[in-house]
Amino acid sequence: MQPLRRRFLRLACAAAALPLATIAAAQTYPTRPVRIIVPFAAGGPATVLAHVIAQPLTETFGQSFYVENLPTGASNVGTATAAKSAPDGYTLLIVTPSFVINPSLYAKLAYDPIKDFTSVMLAVTSPHVLIVNPSFPAKNLKELIALAKANPGKYSYASAGTGQSAQLAAELFKLAFGLDIVHVPFNGGAPAMNSTIGGHTPMAFNALPSAASLIKEGKLRALAVTSGTRAPEFPDVPTLEEAGAPGQVSLFFQGIVAPAGTPKEIVDQLYREIDKILARPEVKERLAAIGFAVTVSSPEEFQAQIKSEMARWAKVIRDANIKRIE
Repeated sequence: MQPLRRRFLRLACAAAALPLATIAAAQTYPTRPVRIIVPFAAGGPATVLAHVIAQPLTETFGQSFYVENLPTGASNVGTATAAKSAPDGYTLLIVTPSFVINPSLYAKLAYDPIKDFTSVMLAVTSPHVLIVNPSFPAKNLKELIALAKANPGKYSYASAGTGQSAQLAAELFKLAFGLDIVHVPFNGGAPAMNSTIGGHTPMAFNALPSAASLIKEGKLRALAVTSGTRAPEFPDVPTLEEAGAPGQVSLFFQGIVAPAGTPKEIVDQLYREIDKILARPEVKERLAAIGFAVTVSSPEEFQAQIKSEMARWAKVIRDANIKRIE
């Protein structure tokens, strides 16, 4: 009995020491540079967010937070790299809607958004926008719907690519009204919008941040945004619901996750510090200039959102018969 009792006491002491060890790790974190992976090309909105938080975090913690762009594979390569990283708080990942869409779009992925990651926070959101060539005859959403119904298969819309969040927003819109509008995918939002500016595809769905300047310059005309409320920088553009299309809310979001198993104390510490950074007026102003609203949610709330968004877009992909990519 005596050896068993000693073994039990050792196990009990070890278990009691685990929380103390993780707390101590959080108190000394970080002791070396922290990598923020952006699974997209440099210069995009995800890179902007990463740099917005990296410098203030460096100043706060006294250790370098640096940005690393890994743009290949439709975000899958950078995401898989983060998934395989040590769960110690020294690798963070910026995620966008592709994080919740790709599991239903790709037949094979080297990561699982739920099993391989723990959420840190939702950071910013922005609506998608339905844009048309300025010469397009429909002046509002109701006119566009009537025109499309009267001419099935005649009109097309451009998007940043098959399975991108903008395409899914468009397909959700098409499903709601039974519209036959042909999808023309491009390799990115810029060429999709250029096609619409040139009149090759009369309309497009795109994330608002990259379309904002073209709308302001009059090169594109915005008919509606996909948010629940109007975008502050375009108060005259109605939401899809206001324009007669309820149930169409879809947001382009950006958030931060870490490899699964990252100590909760470190996750909470990062959440608190990044929340403070995003609350700064100059940071909000910089993000608003590219069409993003600071929309912070906790690690638990963002984790729940990831699960619900995965289920929602999986249904749209099935209903719209979007083919999986091998």
